[in-house]
Amino acid sequence: MTELERFLAARDLLLAHRTDHDAASATFEWPALDRFNWALDYFDTIASGNDAPALHIVEESGREAKLSYAQLAARSGQVANFLAGLGARRGDRILLMLGNEVPLWETMLAAIKLGAVVIPATTLLSGDDLADRLQRGKVRLVVTNAAGAAKFAELPPATLAALKLVSVADAPGPGWIDYRASASAPVEFSPAEPTHASDPLLEYFTSGTTAKPKLVQHTQASYPVGHLSTMYWLGLKRGDVHWTISSPGWAKHAWSCFFAPFNAQACVFIYNYARFNGPAILETLVRHQVNTLCAPPTVWRMFILEDLARWPVKLRELISAGEPLNPEVIEQVRAAWNLTIRDGYGQTET
Repeated sequence: MTELERFLAARDLLLAHRTDHDAASATFEWPALDRFNWALDYFDTIASGNDAPALHIVEESGREAKLSYAQLAARSGQVANFLAGLGARRGDRILLMLGNEVPLWETMLAAIKLGAVVIPATTLLSGDDLADRLQRGKVRLVVTNAAGAAKFAELPPATLAALKLVSVADAPGPGWIDYRASASAPVEFSPAEPTHASDPLLEYFTSGTTAKPKLVQHTQASYPVGHLSTMYWLGLKRGDVHWTISSPGWAKHAWSCFFAPFNAQACVFIYNYARFNGPAILETLVRHQVNTLCAPPTVWRMFILEDLARWPVKLRELISAGEPLNPEVIEQVRAAWNLTIRDGYGQTET
């Protein structure tokens, strides 16, 4: 069997036993992989000629962005060639500081194709925190939006001198490279050398709650392959519309808004809102027929302030992640929707 065949066999076994935990536990084995690039070997393969939706982002304003698997594979190939044209090479560190916007998914896939190492970061970082990540992360290239660029403006020129700065903003400032130029790059990307499953892929900084943030490294296998487990936990299947309410920059976002749904060949759904509005979010769930929903306990606690039974949702799987969820919240949701929230709490930052 090829590496891809081993990966697909493991994935398909979990999908076949999606509702039979005992059978999945008894028969599943992690695929042994040597040379494996998840974006090139897996994603591009399942995306070829595939017009099924892969990413659907809805804004409060009503504006929407929707890309099929085929479109996302093509765009990520263009972005990979664009980044390579800027000098990005295998092993180079790319700081990815974006919100829930299309370039985040395009750039993640592109970086995997390149064999670059992604350091996700939140736009909430202070200037000092950002400078620390740039230095200790040995960052060579940055991809960010207007809010992120404003944080970089606070840093001394010497800190920025060795960086390639890419902006997804409509009007990049001086010194910034326009991300939109990637649209003219070739779609087909050919790596200079093969990717090994043991090569680094992601580096996350911990929150630094009790000490200085530490850098935690993940390989080309540990997240793309390891989060077959998240795919199973979320209860995903092909064609699902899946929404995890999560912010980029934290590992939970990569688990549940990237690798797990794409492993299942589901659609990643995002609704961007500035402030929680229960009726608006519930209406979004109904209108876009979301099948699987993962949300932090704070969201579930606010949901039960509404008359949930009034909303004819198409949900099949409910998941809570973060700190433990109150049992009474789980009971109220069950009474309204006849669905049980799976409460998966614990560390979600790396």
